[in-house]
Amino acid sequence: TTTTTTTTSTTKPAFVMPAPKHFINKPEDAVGEFIEGLLLQYPNALKKLANQNVLLSSTTASENVKLLSGGGSGHEPSHAGWIGEGMLHGAILGGMFASPTVSQILAAIRASSPAGVLLVVKNYTGDRLNFGMACEKANAEGIPCKMVVVADDCALPREKGITGARGVAGTVLVHKIAGAAAAKGATLDEVTAMANKVCSRMGTLGVALDAVTVPGAATMNDRLSKGDNKMVEIGLGIHGEAGMRQASLMSSDEFAKEMVTTIRDFGRFDEESGEIVPLFKSGDDVCILVNNLGGTSNFEMSILVRSIVKQLEEEEGCTVSRILVGSFMTSFDMHGASLTILPLMGDTELMELLDADCSALAWSKCDVWKKEDAATRASATEIPEKEPAESVTAAAAKLPEIQLAAPFDTTAASMLKEAADALVENEPLLTKYDTIVGDGDCGITMKRGATEILSRLDSNTLDLSHPATLFSSLADAVSASMGGTSGVLLELMFRKMSTTVASGGVVDAKAMHEAFQAGVEAVSYYGGATVGARTMLDAMVPAAASLLESGLAAAIASAKEGADSTAAMEVASAGRSNYVGKETLVGTPDPGAVAVALVLEAVGKV
Repeated sequence: TTTTTTTTSTTKPAFVMPAPKHFINKPEDAVGEFIEGLLLQYPNALKKLANQNVLLSSTTASENVKLLSGGGSGHEPSHAGWIGEGMLHGAILGGMFASPTVSQILAAIRASSPAGVLLVVKNYTGDRLNFGMACEKANAEGIPCKMVVVADDCALPREKGITGARGVAGTVLVHKIAGAAAAKGATLDEVTAMANKVCSRMGTLGVALDAVTVPGAATMNDRLSKGDNKMVEIGLGIHGEAGMRQASLMSSDEFAKEMVTTIRDFGRFDEESGEIVPLFKSGDDVCILVNNLGGTSNFEMSILVRSIVKQLEEEEGCTVSRILVGSFMTSFDMHGASLTILPLMGDTELMELLDADCSALAWSKCDVWKKEDAATRASATEIPEKEPAESVTAAAAKLPEIQLAAPFDTTAASMLKEAADALVENEPLLTKYDTIVGDGDCGITMKRGATEILSRLDSNTLDLSHPATLFSSLADAVSASMGGTSGVLLELMFRKMSTTVASGGVVDAKAMHEAFQAGVEAVSYYGGATVGARTMLDAMVPAAASLLESGLAAAIASAKEGADSTAAMEVASAGRSNYVGKETLVGTPDPGAVAVALVLEAVGKV
């Protein structure tokens, strides 16, 4: 007899990273479709080279030296975003993070300028080989062509391997400065020399909070999201290659210090001494390029810029005269940023080229701070806050005459006390209703406002001398105590009532009724709700109409009827009740509308 034993495994299945989500069709078609999208966006600025994933300018002057650049796709706006007069003539687009082919590059060179072509290449082996081969073939065909290799990355030690520092976001500054020189009519040798000058002076370091996941990947890249999800990468490349090290999550100020000091200490080659010296020193004027690596919010970028400038100016003693911020050379969707520092060294020609106008699609002109003209940035000086215009209280002597049957101050005090007492007494009821159809705070909010008004009545800090001043005082009391949407709406109502009375003729019963009508209309206008939305307006609007037509008693009845009607409303289109289903709403009145009815009923007792 054979006995079969069945065992049930308790091993949990291995966690599988979810597939990435992108707006693409087929990964293999993505680059071509990206190019088609750009051509649609820029019908007058771009043209595609036939049979090649190459984009060329429709506008750059034909007689000048031309700059071409390119590389793998996924770094947008690099490189097509820099096409335009004063930067690139064309961009050669490889596959995602893959170098373009020699045939692509050579085709772009042939389609460019007989005056000469400069290839601006990032220091990656594939790019160097393919662009280099195309450069040599072009020269063999009689087309003057030179190549500049950008190696601005400061992440890895200088002695590490033969590949050297990677080319990263500082490449864009080479495009801008050398491109401006070409646009001014410089020769190929002059443009090349200027490009090499920029390369020799700048340094870049990137940091990332999350790794990049490219279109077509089967799963998301979780290299920085394992464990407690608080790891970051310092010095990574624009393809997501590992950098200097991984570290625990830092603050923006700590990131800035890490980036600035690493770039400074990586240094530059000093031709006079033949030694490596710090990239910048105290007293230097520098340009910084703070590059969004693709997935960082503008909000975060501005905070990081503040941290970087603070580190450079307060700790390093530099002047940051030019700040370029945005997406310049991304790593597709990476949540990270890079910093490029370019010491300007008093080089007037270089600064003029950097500041020169250009028509490149993605370039925004820098707002330059010239310290020699102003010791501090104009933006550091705040515009003085204006004193408020003459208030209702200050203008009391000019307020219209009161023509009401009863003394206003004593009547108003009595009405306010009755109304406030009613809200305090009925707080449990309003809270009960709001717990069912809202977020449960209506009763407490109304009670806070009522208690504040009672306190100000007792301390004689409500100005009861005139309806305009009273309504203004009530708005102040509500603002100081209630909070929430109800508080803002009631403050709006009282302020509108105050200005309506103050700007009218004599203050009689009709004027008071019209002021209430104006206040209710303000609540509807600014709050966006109307009758039937299941809000306090369902009591306010009919009450205001009845007050104008028939007086207070009719208004009280209309408010009660309006509040009761909300219990039968199956849908709320405004307020917190908007989130509540029909089954919960039906049978319970809107607490804001009930509060309005209670207040008017209390006022009617005086």
